[in-house]
Amino acid sequence: MNRIAANAMKTLRLLPRAALILTVLSAPVLAVPTMRSNADTTIEAPAQKNHGVGFVLLVSLQRG
Repeated sequence: MNRIAANAMKTLRLLPRAALILTVLSAPVLAVPTMRSNADTTIEAPAQKNHGVGFVLLVSLQRG
């Protein structure tokens, strides 16, 4: 009986941690439908500035 009680207490101590981890991991998944319901909300990244590094690298590689 003592062993069963010890296992039960260990499980009861683990439940709050498991619930907290499950809540933290499921929050972004549950937030997606609420963002899609509002059609006016758009999230965009700022426009990246092109510095032309790719062209310079391409020309220097062709010379070599």
